[in-house]
Amino acid sequence: MFQPGDAAPDFVLKDAEGVDVRLSSLRGPIVLYFYPKDNTAGCTIQAKNFRDHYDELVAKGATVVGVSLDSSESHCRVRDRLNLPFHLLSDPDGRVHDVYDAWKTTLFGRSAIGVRRCTFLIDEDGIIRAVFKSVRPWGHAQEVLRQLERLNVHSDWPKK
Repeated sequence: MFQPGDAAPDFVLKDAEGVDVRLSSLRGPIVLYFYPKDNTAGCTIQAKNFRDHYDELVAKGATVVGVSLDSSESHCRVRDRLNLPFHLLSDPDGRVHDVYDAWKTTLFGRSAIGVRRCTFLIDEDGIIRAVFKSVRPWGHAQEVLRQLERLNVHSDWPKK
């Protein structure tokens, strides 16, 4: 998994409308979060948490982007149902999950590979500034806000 200071690999994925979104075209800092599945309890809590703190994140200059293996159609339904103001991107073949090492081994009676709930803070120069490797959906947006504040206090990031 990437570490702070590593370059964030660029990618292009489709959003809920089926439109291509390139990571490097987004305004930074970028909150890039990977989550297991639309319309599940933990993922719904996490998405609502980002939605409820969206204005605070935007006030710090952040762009929020969620990525899962779900289809654009699924993202469209969940975006509309939860009134999400940010991009949900579809990675159906898992290639971006591979690049960002957003996988984990689960043991529910048998070993299986599942999506790691993780988040990357990426600055305007495409450098990863913080990594959250094992995210809990409750309160994660506040954790990201605290990290954005720490980075802003201790550096010139985010750039104005």
